[in-house]
Amino acid sequence: MSTLLPFHKTIIEKIHDPATSDLLILARGLGLRRILCTLMKIYDSPQNLILLVNATPEEESAIGEELGIIGCRKPGLRVVGYETGSKDRCNLYRQGGIISVTSRILVVDMLQSDIPTELITGMLILHAEKVTALVLEAFIVRLFREKNKKGFVKAFTDQPEHITSGLSPLKNIMKELQLRNVHIYPRFHEKIKTCLERRRADVVELSQNLTEPMADIHHAIIQCMNTTLSELKRSNTTLDLDDFNVENAYFRSFEIIVRRQLDSVWHKVGPKTKQLVNDLGTLRRLLYYLLTYDALQFHSYLETLIAANTTTASGGVKQHQSPWMLTDAANIIFQSAQRRCYTITATSKKMPVIDLTEDDDAWAALDEIEGIVASASNKGKEKQTDSKPSWLPDGLEPVLEELPKWNLLSEILLEAEGEMIRQDSLKKTAQPSSSNTILVMASSTRVCILLTEFLGTMDQDAQPGSKARPMMLRKLRAYLWWKGKMTEKKQGTNGPSGSNRNGNDGLNDIYGTQDGMSEALKKKDKEKAQRAQNRRRVRGGAPAASGSRDDGNVIAKPEPKEMDLAALQNEADAFAQFWESQGEAILSGQPLNLVDDIAFLDFGSDALESDFDNNYGLLPSEQTVLVRAYSDDTDDRILMEFKPKFIVMFEPDMDFVRRIEVYKSANPGLAVRVYHMVYGNSCEEHKYLAGIRREKDSFQRLIKERGSMLITLVEDRRENTDPIIKTISSRLAGGRRELNKEPSRVIVDMREFRSTLPSLLHASNLLVIPATLTVGDYILTPDICVERKSLSDLISSFNSGRLYTQCEMMTQHYKYPVLLIEFEEDKAFSLDTVGEMKTYGKPKYPTKKQTTGVPDKPSYTPPTLQSKIVLLTLSFPKVRIIWSSSPYATSEIFNDLKMNSPEPDASKAITVGADDDPNVGAGVNTAAEEVLRCIPGITAKNVKIVMSKIKNIQELCNLSLAEVQRILGTDAGKACWTFIHKGDR
Repeated sequence: MSTLLPFHKTIIEKIHDPATSDLLILARGLGLRRILCTLMKIYDSPQNLILLVNATPEEESAIGEELGIIGCRKPGLRVVGYETGSKDRCNLYRQGGIISVTSRILVVDMLQSDIPTELITGMLILHAEKVTALVLEAFIVRLFREKNKKGFVKAFTDQPEHITSGLSPLKNIMKELQLRNVHIYPRFHEKIKTCLERRRADVVELSQNLTEPMADIHHAIIQCMNTTLSELKRSNTTLDLDDFNVENAYFRSFEIIVRRQLDSVWHKVGPKTKQLVNDLGTLRRLLYYLLTYDALQFHSYLETLIAANTTTASGGVKQHQSPWMLTDAANIIFQSAQRRCYTITATSKKMPVIDLTEDDDAWAALDEIEGIVASASNKGKEKQTDSKPSWLPDGLEPVLEELPKWNLLSEILLEAEGEMIRQDSLKKTAQPSSSNTILVMASSTRVCILLTEFLGTMDQDAQPGSKARPMMLRKLRAYLWWKGKMTEKKQGTNGPSGSNRNGNDGLNDIYGTQDGMSEALKKKDKEKAQRAQNRRRVRGGAPAASGSRDDGNVIAKPEPKEMDLAALQNEADAFAQFWESQGEAILSGQPLNLVDDIAFLDFGSDALESDFDNNYGLLPSEQTVLVRAYSDDTDDRILMEFKPKFIVMFEPDMDFVRRIEVYKSANPGLAVRVYHMVYGNSCEEHKYLAGIRREKDSFQRLIKERGSMLITLVEDRRENTDPIIKTISSRLAGGRRELNKEPSRVIVDMREFRSTLPSLLHASNLLVIPATLTVGDYILTPDICVERKSLSDLISSFNSGRLYTQCEMMTQHYKYPVLLIEFEEDKAFSLDTVGEMKTYGKPKYPTKKQTTGVPDKPSYTPPTLQSKIVLLTLSFPKVRIIWSSSPYATSEIFNDLKMNSPEPDASKAITVGADDDPNVGAGVNTAAEEVLRCIPGITAKNVKIVMSKIKNIQELCNLSLAEVQRILGTDAGKACWTFIHKGDR
């Protein structure tokens, strides 16, 4: 159970009051989920209906487990998802308790009155930093406040950096959520600072220098980033690009900021600027990969970048190449990356093609590709081999530079083991202590897999810098195989099946199992099967060097033990004799006589029990190393469950440092030692310090805005019963005006609640009625039906032909069918942006040269979007097209269209087109209707008339020619009667 610290209790005391609505902004890593779960426990009661909104599925699972730990089990947190039916949701809401529901389902249920809005006790909204006027959470709060003035709304966020962009961002969030109180708790808050600094963990800060090649690559990448940023600023002098600097470029959000600045003019900028924007993301990833990838993997990634920069996906020469690759700094990057892997002295030798299926020495390389860690026997075999393996080509000297942190990590583990031995000798067991499990934290799952492999295969007796030599040699062999296959493919030979032109699949073959290695793997499996037939299987074997679990990778440190091969062989022979003696019983289906024949197996012996424990038993904590990637507040529970004494932060992380502080303050009696590893004078250190500064500046801006912020007064929405003066018709009494007590409403299709338009329509005093519509997306009046299309949806609808069917249905059932083409607010209001969008199933038209190799006349070019729209208007002259620059503009257009018009009827809108839709069906007459449609003279337009005049098909067959013509008309009736009675068409 998570312990509440004094500052946790202070925060809960301030925000727990159900009579107030609050916004809590807390620094990351200080236990936001702990506070949220405590509030849920306080509110948990069948008499209360508490809604948890905007939680991800992972957060719902973690919060549910946390509530179960602290005692909220009956019924605890219940989740409402898409698989929950409408009736089940209604029953769930009326039972009360804590319910997590998605925003889209909650909006529909509130509009349809499936949830008793007036009985909702309160709402807990997560990720408040994402709240804007366009999101569904703002829509939910407005609907909630219309019928419930007493319920509370409490919002939470731990992302202060996201509340600093725009004009008064904090005020806008509080306005949309209709909040009055905001509580800001940064790390430098007096109560938090006092609480966490009272009991500190033993922190060992380790600054590791980069190797000389890595430092050269690092400085060259920074130089390329500076050059790219300078060129980007020079090419776009009219934009505000003051925040475009290298320090901000360390963060992933930088690419979003750059694209947001250029989105409004994205269709006007040239291909060079677009290439520069993509290059910034590539260079940022290179900085990260330099410090986390091994030397061979980093070099392989650079080779794929070079191939992708020179060759297009279709195999042609790329016109707009990355400018940074043509600089001297890029040359330093490529040369230094190769120098970290190997050096070539004989340039005349080409890269060899290594066949991984011909000799036994290649199994280790294949195991590396499959992700199998070498066993202890293989490690011993590699030690006995020469310094230069026989499979290396002449003139290639392996360097195989290891990451400097690997050696540092091995030294930390050795020091931790020595500390465990020293503490065990003291035998201090007076009070409960933390476990001897070593927790290693890294930035990603890929880094965890690499560390797991290193720790499972490292040579502890080797010199510093050579402990990963066995692992790197296998990686080098796999790299040479991939490189040789890529060379063969370039020369026209058959390479691995399914690989791309730029070699990405070959790179995947090195670090994962792909289809390109299927032949080698098949041959390997066949070889292993043949070997297995020539010998009997024996029980036991070397223990696995590594394992995995859901929350991380567990590495065992087995003690060396000599195996008694003779005893194992005797045991195998005994098993074989036993099953041979039972052969007849097995064939006849009789029960086996296990009492007498199994006597030779001494299951009670200490040797067998010891052998089982060594191979399959639980590992003691002092022999366990847990390697895990940084996560969210789930890491708090990991610390509380494992209670590690030694924590190794392989990469710095500000959030996890605070989690350790909270963990140590909540458990003052536990000994904790933290090893904080960082590359000195590198982007890793600069990014860590820049992240701390960014968060501090964000909190200071929020505190300053709160001090000068005015209280936002929220006006009550107009009551729906207020009479509205409307002009009924200009043709009646010269434009007679009448009082209309009907509220202005819009009928909206259920699927449209994925967009932001329904929320804006509701904000403009329109009553939004959700319904399942067959024809159209929005019904404004009994005569106006609107089909809304975003730019991407418009392209896909044209390619699939769906738009033609939709326009046909609207034209058939409504007087004024409307096609609304809506653009995004922050994007350019121009169709020129279509060329930059991905092809949504767009058909490709290859030229004759591409198919036959012979140049011919210019190929047929696909029609443009403008030409498709023209063809649509020619096919459906009644369809009106409305161009909207943003959802805000669409809301104003809808209000203008509804002016002086009657209100639509939801029940009629639902039935329109439902009988014509084969998916909806026509009740019990579906089969009969299909038969009628096959009869000449009966069409889709008159089939309903026929069904209304006759009871069944037999009655139609008994009608005379005159009666059939009276129903269908002269020509159609004659064709129908002739087909039924004479069989002529």
